[in-house]
Amino acid sequence: MSDCHGFVSQLFIYPIKSCAGIEIQTTLIKPTGLAFDREWVIVDQNGMFLTQRQCPHMVWITPGLTAEQLTLSAPDQETISVDLAYRGKPIMVTVWRDTLLADDMGDEVAGWLDRFLQVPGKNFRLMRFGNHSTRLSNKDWTQGLDRPNMFSDGFAALVITQAALDELNSQLAQRGHETVAMDRFRPNIVLTGLDGHTEDHLDIIRFDPIACGPELQLVKPCSRCAIIDIDPYTAQSSPTVSDLLSPYRRLAIVDNAICFGMNAVITAGGSQQIKVGDNFDADYKL
Repeated sequence: MSDCHGFVSQLFIYPIKSCAGIEIQTTLIKPTGLAFDREWVIVDQNGMFLTQRQCPHMVWITPGLTAEQLTLSAPDQETISVDLAYRGKPIMVTVWRDTLLADDMGDEVAGWLDRFLQVPGKNFRLMRFGNHSTRLSNKDWTQGLDRPNMFSDGFAALVITQAALDELNSQLAQRGHETVAMDRFRPNIVLTGLDGHTEDHLDIIRFDPIACGPELQLVKPCSRCAIIDIDPYTAQSSPTVSDLLSPYRRLAIVDNAICFGMNAVITAGGSQQIKVGDNFDADYKL
């Protein structure tokens, strides 16, 4: 008998790390996370990854996916496409503490990135996670087990309850601030039917349990940086969200960092479908 139940109300993927996301209705969950999520990354001429922390307007780069192409669009730029079948020269890239081989997506898209991002002294490349590369989540949080991810901040998926956002927005409105959308927090899976921040206390989540769907384990609170203060529509930053969360969302387990949502790893059902409306069962941590 499971401890709680609910359903999936939203799904998101972010094909290019730190760029705009895509809200989807259905996808596959693979051992590394949702299909195509954080499979590409933008790096500088030294192979160092780029995020909104250094370049807030990269949130205006909007990826799209077809059966054959990844597209990139941005304000005042022509849309550019990259064939999904294309993989260029492998190059070493660094994402946080990990250095690994990724496949270069070519000069044309690199020039497009330079023209849009326009960061003095920097040139950029679009890189795709290598077919033979491996990046593992921190074993301090995975019970010592190998749990892969791609170019995320360290785990295969991010899970947030809708009620957590509703609670935040209620407080923002009471203080006369504009409410924020779920995309401010860049989740992959949004759960409805649970109280706000119940995800903090869950262990295993089983999706579409009657059909033995995919299974996730929530392993680490998602500590938040300045990105939650960047409005994805204006690329402007304001501390309003962090200031409001600070009194009640600092968690001792992650050195009193502001947390919102839970990082998850895939424990069963790799390459199985998940879709909006799926039921789930979940167990609390012991």
